[in-house]
Amino acid sequence: MFRLITRRLAISAVLLFVISLLTFILQSLAPGDVAETILGSGSGSVGRSYSEEQYQQLRQELGLDQPLLVQYWNWLTSAVLGDLGTSPVSGLDVTAAISSRLPVTLSLVALGTLATAIVGVGLGVVSAVRGGRLGRVVDVLSLLGSALPNFWLALLFMALFAVTLGLLPATGFVSFTDSPQGWAESLVLPVTTLVVAGAATFAKQTRDSMLTALTHDSVRMLRANGASEASIVWRHALRNAAIPVVTLVGLVFIGLFSGAVFIENVFALPGIGRLAVQAANQHDLPVVQGVVVALTLVVIVTNLLVDLTYGWLNPKVRTP
Repeated sequence: MFRLITRRLAISAVLLFVISLLTFILQSLAPGDVAETILGSGSGSVGRSYSEEQYQQLRQELGLDQPLLVQYWNWLTSAVLGDLGTSPVSGLDVTAAISSRLPVTLSLVALGTLATAIVGVGLGVVSAVRGGRLGRVVDVLSLLGSALPNFWLALLFMALFAVTLGLLPATGFVSFTDSPQGWAESLVLPVTTLVVAGAATFAKQTRDSMLTALTHDSVRMLRANGASEASIVWRHALRNAAIPVVTLVGLVFIGLFSGAVFIENVFALPGIGRLAVQAANQHDLPVVQGVVVALTLVVIVTNLLVDLTYGWLNPKVRTP
């Protein structure tokens, strides 16, 4: 297991370097730059409220006149030491900005993953045990959940539960330390939107894995020895079916970050996804780089935890 962790960390370091470099290059290829954003004009000379001399001077002050690889190297040497730089647009420390917003996104994604797993596993287990119509219902829900776009569901839930019924807030976020009830209410609609698409797919995967596990010879032996059906389903079959389900948990957790980018903008949540969108529109490269690094680290940690869970559930998958 130690060798597995060491190898994963080595691969992760290379992955982090490659992703940060590609992000830096792709962001630099986008039209315009942060100097134009600060000076208050779009690209092109028409409508500019500043001179070319002012523009070039600001580029020099920001280091944008240096070769691209030199700019990346300057950023990388600071990032390795834990300094992700300062936003040239807002003047805020990038690390502090991400730290203040990441808990909002983690709350949204973690609750979404937990709710998805609970609902999906429950439906999948019941569908595998009962079968029949319930199995077909799970298939239909899986298809509908995958087909319905998140933005449509978000607007539908907002119009119904916030505007029409007035049961929940339509936008905004309340910190847990300020009000636990307000925190929960502010996340109900965003989390529900994320869960709808994932829960049905989760249920289908769980059902298929459970059906395979329930036909195993060990399950037949347990039934022959008089073990209760509840014990067989929840203690033995579900454990054998857990590895593909754990894989799906990791994939859902990572995938919800991409959904969170849109959800945070729709529900006006001050999360890291909304920060990334604002930074990209303003060509705020230090913030974009910081967000990418933070999310990549989250993905790396998630994959490592999934691998460790594999080893705990089934020692056969451990790397010697």
